Amino acid sequence: MNWTIHQTIMIQHLKVDSVANSSVLQIGTAGSIRSLSNLYNTGGFVESAPQLGANAINPVSLVPLPPPT
Repeated sequence: MNWTIHQTIMIQHLKVDSVANSSVLQIGTAGSIRSLSNLYNTGGFVESAPQLGANAINPVSLVPLPPPT
């Protein structure tokens, strides 16, 4: 079965607060979503980051979360 979909989308204002790895922003109907991942060295780093030690703070606890509503 073949479907033909004609669609018009008008966006007056679109605000995206953040885009992270594995984010998908979809507007309209998607027959297929193809993944795309780009890695940029915007800081000009030349070596890998040091590994966390056993006594290090859990990095997940450093993520600021909004207060519960």
